[in-house]
Amino acid sequence: MFDHRLSAAASAIQTHFNRVLSSYDDLPVVRAMAHATHGGKRLRGFLVLESARLHGVSADSAIWAATAIEALHAYSLVHDDLPCMDDDDLRRGQPTVHKKWDEATAVLAGDALQTLAFELVARPDAALTGDVRADLGLSLARASGAKGMVLGQALDIAAETANSALTLDEITTLQRGKTGALIEWSATAGARMASADVSALSRYARALGLAFQIADDILDVVGDSAIVGKAVGKDAGAGKATFVSLLGLEGAQIRAAALVDEACDSLAGYGDEAQTLQEAARFVVKRAH
Repeated sequence: MFDHRLSAAASAIQTHFNRVLSSYDDLPVVRAMAHATHGGKRLRGFLVLESARLHGVSADSAIWAATAIEALHAYSLVHDDLPCMDDDDLRRGQPTVHKKWDEATAVLAGDALQTLAFELVARPDAALTGDVRADLGLSLARASGAKGMVLGQALDIAAETANSALTLDEITTLQRGKTGALIEWSATAGARMASADVSALSRYARALGLAFQIADDILDVVGDSAIVGKAVGKDAGAGKATFVSLLGLEGAQIRAAALVDEACDSLAGYGDEAQTLQEAARFVVKRAH
């Protein structure tokens, strides 16, 4: 069930991206936006659609928020890949935007994708009431800005030149912003659209987001770049503290598995309807890319 729904979500989001971007002029920056939003697991968009389904929100409404979070995630990857950041040549098995075009186009494409995300959640199609749309936009701004993803990115950059390696608690705080904040927004978006309590899905997402990052750290050690779709081994080469470097490979795997159990347990109140989200948590630690 999970594989089918993840694939269906990815297809629906890609179709929606194609529809949205078709209204733009055929310019290099727009082609770069399309390149950056093509492919990937679409896990964040899937979480939006699944959380919406749990709360009786129609897929026609939820697709706007699902596409929005994937646009914002794509912007973060475009900027993260730049030479001034991680300096990566490969993303999702394809050349990064600054490699396929140039750095200026990559910066602008990222900027445009970020603003597109807020345009999408602000559209009347995205939710029935202005209050809900405002909540989606405000919570997305907080998750993506200097209290969320950007904060995590800044802490990550600062750690590269710090005199001492980060502790486990510091890495956990860093990753809750860098990776976890957007995952938490995604998982709670459906409840927000239904004006429902977000607490259970928030607990689920916090455990899921941390497990996702631990799995990423594990893949950086044991993954195959041809399968992962990006360079591996960079963290160890840069001497960065990671969950694997602090816990060891087996310890990191055990911690990720415990977080998956925590994520699944937090959904008990939804009963069998949450089975797909529970499967998503298990997928996170078993994925090969």
